[in-house]
Amino acid sequence: MTALNALLEEKSNLLSIYFTCGFPQLEDTTKVIQELEKSYVDFIEVGLPYSDPLADGPTIQDSSQKALQNGVNLDVVFNQLMTIKSTNKTPLVLMGYLNQMLKYGEDKFCQKVVDCGIDTLIIPDLPMVEFENHYQQLFDRYGLTNVFLITPNTEVERIKKIDSYTKAFIYVVASSSITGAKGEISKEQIAYFERIKSMNLKSKLIVGFGISDKTTFNTACKYANGAIIGSAFIKYLNTNGVTKINDFIAPIIS
Repeated sequence: MTALNALLEEKSNLLSIYFTCGFPQLEDTTKVIQELEKSYVDFIEVGLPYSDPLADGPTIQDSSQKALQNGVNLDVVFNQLMTIKSTNKTPLVLMGYLNQMLKYGEDKFCQKVVDCGIDTLIIPDLPMVEFENHYQQLFDRYGLTNVFLITPNTEVERIKKIDSYTKAFIYVVASSSITGAKGEISKEQIAYFERIKSMNLKSKLIVGFGISDKTTFNTACKYANGAIIGSAFIKYLNTNGVTKINDFIAPIIS
């Protein structure tokens, strides 16, 4: 059992934070992870900067663009993650896009991920048919787990198929939109969460997209095992840098 799987089994109300590697500054990747660990975040979603992040809203798109301008690339990211592998105890989940893996080389990419001590991937644009025909076998060969996303528009049959393939958690996208802090969770979103919860899936559920503070985090956790905060944290980093990360996290988990 992986550290992330153990965490999912043992604890509820899990807080995950998404951040973009190489942002705000190129060398901030390891600093952000270290500060998040000190702040008792449960697991961390490590975002690979990409020029065309289809699932991401303006805030994360801007952070990716800034990171790329800073000179980040996959080799830089992997080297940064290797430097903290021996000291970091917080599970990391790597989030990127299919084209990044294809351009880097599938086997080379997977081996680098494993070398960094990471065993879970989120590839939001990976088609199910491609996963079934090729990537499931590839990931199994390297001991990697793929996290699938569902939205309010995902059909029941697909949700059940995703549930059957899931080894870590299902990423419950809170709305049919790109990432971004949206304020309060709507009645329609709560109805969606209730519908997914009532399906009694075998997999753990983590809510993301639009989770931004203690209120939205706590609401999401009523219907899932935890939630991911991304855009709100990126905005905070952009304004405050990496030295006051605990000031963002503490009010959420208090």
